[in-house]
Amino acid sequence: MMEKDIQILAIESSCDETAAAVVKNGREVLSNVIYSQIALHTEYGGVVPEIASRKHIEKINQVIEQALSEAGRKLDEMDAIAVTYGPGLVVSGGHSHLVIVKDYGEYEIIGRTRDDAAGEAFDKVARAIGLGYPGGPKIDKVSREGDPNAIHFPRAKVGDAEYDFSFSGLKSAVLNYLNSCQMKGEEIRTADVAASFQSAVIDVLVEHSMNAVHKYGYQKFAIAGGVASNSGLRSAFEKACEKEKVSFYHPSPVYCTDNAAMIGTAAYYEYLKGVRHGLDLNAVPNLKLGERA
Repeated sequence: MMEKDIQILAIESSCDETAAAVVKNGREVLSNVIYSQIALHTEYGGVVPEIASRKHIEKINQVIEQALSEAGRKLDEMDAIAVTYGPGLVVSGGHSHLVIVKDYGEYEIIGRTRDDAAGEAFDKVARAIGLGYPGGPKIDKVSREGDPNAIHFPRAKVGDAEYDFSFSGLKSAVLNYLNSCQMKGEEIRTADVAASFQSAVIDVLVEHSMNAVHKYGYQKFAIAGGVASNSGLRSAFEKACEKEKVSFYHPSPVYCTDNAAMIGTAAYYEYLKGVRHGLDLNAVPNLKLGERA
């Protein structure tokens, strides 16, 4: 039993969001401030690391001060400061993992992407059909107006690893379809392409996940990450988990994309384990899930 509340100032700056949060006891989010750089990177069709890093330096103090202010706390009241030091801006953080969570900080990866991750595929397809960056939320929105069965795109499986993902072939199939339509002078219905593509991604994510839940006998399933905010995916998982009588957990959309509250929660359990770093802590671009510097 903890004798006192543990308050952590958390900072997230691994990619294109400058974020800070104050989290109490790993559960209570007292503040969660996010400065988004999306507008800056949209004209380039994706994140430009040099621009992102300069903007982090420009905004970090302001974001931290706002997070402390909104939480009604002072810096010297913090028990710890937590920062992201794993993949993000240094090497692409895009991935699709299927993970067994054994305990806080203890994971077993049973499935992973072999090429493009789901989020990367969303961005690339969105760019190809003229929706721009960021692709995920734009495809999600447009898909609601389209027919998910209008075009059949492949649902790839990796023969030697039933829980692994591969979305490169799907992305290529969409590009080939678009090129074919252009060559034939056929109309491209953007909403139908988006809906059919999204349906293919969702089918694979849900099928692999439910197969794993079934095989390993788990009664709880959770999603996280940017694509976890996709309304079609959340709806599909709700139906699948209800059918399998599995409890389904999903963060609010604001906690799916880059934010510092998730860093504060993860840091709380590291803090309890006695993990500490000095001011010489640096970014570790090839840091793996569950590893520490």
